[in-house]
Amino acid sequence: MPISKTAHKIDIVPTWSFRDDQGRTLDPQLFILLRHIEKDKKLTSAAAKAGISYRHAWNQLNKWADFFGTPLVELEKGRGARLTPLGDKLLWAEKRVIARLEPQLDNITSELNLELSRLLEGSRPSLRLHASHGYAVELLPRFAQGFELDLQYRHGQEALASLAREQCDMAGFHLPVEMIDSEMRLQAQKLLKPRAHRIIRFITRQQGLMVQPGNPLGITSITDLARDDIRFINREPGSGTRQLLEALLRRASIEVNEWLDSSGVEYTHSAIAAHVAAGMADTGFGVQAAASQFGLDFIPLAQEQYLLACHQRTLSMPSVQALLDNLKSEAFAAEVDKLPGYKAQDSGEICMPDEILSGESDI
Repeated sequence: MPISKTAHKIDIVPTWSFRDDQGRTLDPQLFILLRHIEKDKKLTSAAAKAGISYRHAWNQLNKWADFFGTPLVELEKGRGARLTPLGDKLLWAEKRVIARLEPQLDNITSELNLELSRLLEGSRPSLRLHASHGYAVELLPRFAQGFELDLQYRHGQEALASLAREQCDMAGFHLPVEMIDSEMRLQAQKLLKPRAHRIIRFITRQQGLMVQPGNPLGITSITDLARDDIRFINREPGSGTRQLLEALLRRASIEVNEWLDSSGVEYTHSAIAAHVAAGMADTGFGVQAAASQFGLDFIPLAQEQYLLACHQRTLSMPSVQALLDNLKSEAFAAEVDKLPGYKAQDSGEICMPDEILSGESDI
C-alpha cells in the first residue's frame, strides 16, 4: 500500500496526573470539565462542551472529591456551579504547567511537523526562523503557505546571534518603540550590519504590569515595584521583556536589585499571567494579551515593535516572499487584531537597520 501524501500537523499537549498509594490516577478529562465549569458556571453546559454526559460529569466530580477528601466543585440550586478553592488551584496548576512548557513544546512540535512533511510530501521550500516567543509569532505557522516554517523559540539576542552565525534564515526580536536607553539598541547594532541585513516590520504590542482584577493594591506605575508590600514575578535573565523592564526601572531611577526575583522567575508572558492570577504574586510584567487571557487588569507602560531580521540576499527566497505576502494580508491583520494590545501596522514593510536602530521611530 502506498504511503499517503496528505499533510498531517501534530500538536503536543502536556498532561499531568496525581497518583495515590493505591495506584489511582487523576483523569486528564477532569481538567477539561473544570475549565468549562469555571467559564460557564453550569455543569450541564460544561459536561456538553467536555463531550460527556451530565451523569458522567457528576460521577467524575464525586470520584475525585473522594480522591482528595474534599469537593472540587460546589453546586447550588439557582446559582449553578463554581469551583472550590481546591478545584481552582488544580485548574491554575494545569494552566501554569502549559504556560511554562509552551515554548519548548512548540519547538519540538515544529521539528516534528517539518520532518513529517518532508517524509510525506517531499522537499518544499523552507524557512528557518529563530524568534522570541510571543502571541503573534504563534500565528505564523498558520500563514506558512507553500513552504515549511521551521520555527524555533530563542531569546531575541540569541535569535540575532543565530542569524549572524547563519544558523537561521530570519530572526525575530523586539525593541521599544521609544528607545528608553541605549543598551538594548547597542546589543542589536552589534549583530546587525547596515549593508548586509534588512529588517521587516512585524507587529507592535503593549507591555506593562499585570495586576489582580480591580487592582486591590492600587498599583499605578513602575515605581510601585519598589514597595515592600508588593510581590513581583519576574521574567528570566536574558529575555527581552526583562531587559525592557530593567530599562524602565533605570529611567525611573530605581536600582535593579535581586528583590525583583523575590517571587521567582517565569519563562513566558502567559506563565507570568498565570502566576499572578493564581495569587502567587501581586504583579508581573508582560504583554496585554497575556493579562487578558487570564482575566487580569493591565497597566500599559511601553509600546514595543516586534521585528524580523534577515540577510539582504534572503529576501529573494520564495519562502520569504510568501511570508511577506501573508504579513501584508487582511487575513493576518484580522488575526493580530484579535490579540489585545497588538497591531499589525506596516506589517511586511522592509527597512534598513539604521531606520529602526537610530533611536527614533514613526510608528
